Amino acid sequence: MSDTQVTGWVGWGWFAGIVLIIAGAIDIIYGLIAVFQPGSAYFVASEGGLVLFNVQGWGWWHAIFGVLLILVGVALFSGATWARVTAIVLVAINALSQLMMLPLQPWWSLIVLTLDILVIYALTVHGRELRAARA
Repeated sequence: MSDTQVTGWVGWGWFAGIVLIIAGAIDIIYGLIAVFQPGSAYFVASEGGLVLFNVQGWGWWHAIFGVLLILVGVALFSGATWARVTAIVLVAINALSQLMMLPLQPWWSLIVLTLDILVIYALTVHGRELRAARA
């Protein structure tokens, strides 16, 4: 297969871009909710101790991460190599965070983890086709 041959997998590349844009929008909403909600700390007591969690810091992280996801998702439609590499890195970070959330939200984490794996596969194996389809 040459670099310019376009197969049906290019649709999966576009799917990856759309998923990144939607995930970014959801992250921005979650982030803004956390930033503007009253109270800036969340406490979790367990047998081992006390965990203090800064909700506003978490909110800013998600808002900034969401903007990055949207920008990279839009850039994927151009077929740029830097956008594919950045998208794979961001989705890998998201997949790792979903593994940490698995005990708290098992079904949602498994769904998002599956989407992350599909996005990473589509972009690593058939990502060059995005550029070829754009040309």
